[in-house]
Amino acid sequence: MSGPVRARTLHRSGEAAPPAGQPGSRSPSGFWETLADLADAFQPTLFRRLGEELDSCIEHIPAEVNEYGYDRYGFHPGAFRRMSLTSALFYRHYFRVETYDIDRVPPGPVLLVCNHAGQLPFDGMMLGAAMLLEAKPPRMVRPMAEYWVSRLPFVSTMAARMGSMVGTRENCTRMLEAGECVMVFPEGVRGMNKLYSQRYELQRFGLGFVRLALLTRTPIVPVSLIGSEEQQPGLANLKGFGRLLGMPALPITPTFPLLGPLGLMPLPVKYRFYFGEPLRFEGDPSDEPAAIQEHADVVRESMEAMFERGLREREGVFR
Repeated sequence: MSGPVRARTLHRSGEAAPPAGQPGSRSPSGFWETLADLADAFQPTLFRRLGEELDSCIEHIPAEVNEYGYDRYGFHPGAFRRMSLTSALFYRHYFRVETYDIDRVPPGPVLLVCNHAGQLPFDGMMLGAAMLLEAKPPRMVRPMAEYWVSRLPFVSTMAARMGSMVGTRENCTRMLEAGECVMVFPEGVRGMNKLYSQRYELQRFGLGFVRLALLTRTPIVPVSLIGSEEQQPGLANLKGFGRLLGMPALPITPTFPLLGPLGLMPLPVKYRFYFGEPLRFEGDPSDEPAAIQEHADVVRESMEAMFERGLREREGVFR
C-alpha cells in the first residue's frame, strides 16, 4: 500500500480518532455522526450490548495504517470492527464459548497452536474472538491461512481485512518480530476435513511453526478446542472431485451438499478452549526434521492431554 504509515488506535466506529481540536476524517462530520447515532438507536439491544463490549476491548489495540486506512497486509480497522460483531454473536450466543487458562498467553510475540476441525474455519474465528473478548489485555490475533484461501473471491478480501494472511514463513516472521499474536493450525486441511470417526485424533503436524518459533525465539501456547470436531460431522471426503473444483477437499456431511449452502451452517455445539503452558524451545531452525519433530511432539502431547481433560469435564456436545 502506498502512503505514509501512521500509528492509530481503534475506536467505536473502527476508524482512527482525529487529533484533539481538529475535525473528524469525514466531512461533514456531523452528518456521519448523526447517521451513526440513528443506526445505533435502531439496533436490537443484543447488538448494542455486544457492540459496546467490543468497543471496550478494541479501543486501545494499536494499528499502523496508511492514509487510506489499511496496513501493509490489507488489514482495515473499520472492517475488523464490523466483522467482529458477527464473530461476537457466534461466540456469545451460538457456540456459547468458554475459555480455560487464557491468562497463560504471555504478552509480546506468541504462537497459538490449535487443533483444526469442522469443515469451515469457525474454530479460528472463535479463537480470535476469545483473545479479543476474554484476554487481559485484549489482543488481536493474526491468523495464518492456507494458500488456497487467497484465491477465493470475496473470502480472501474479507480475511485480509480481518488481519489474516497467507501462512508463508516471511509473513509469519514479520508478524512475530512485530510482537503480534499469531494463530496457526499445524494439521492444516488434514484436520479441517477429517471424518467424524477421527474426531479428537490429531492429524500429522506440519513442522514450519516449530522452525518459526526457533527462528524468532517465540513461545508456543498449545490450545485444545473441544466442540468443533462435532459441529459438522464428516461422513466422507471426495478429495479427487474436490481437486477438480480447485479445492483441497470436498467433505460430505449429514447436511452438505444435501441442503446446499444452508448445509454449511455448523451445529450449535458448545465450544471450550483450553490454553496450555507456554513452551519455549532451543535449537537451530534449520535442524534436521527428526530434531524439529521432537519439539512438535511436545506440543502435540500437551494438546492431547487437554483433550482428555476437556472430554472428561464436559457434560455433552451441546452443553
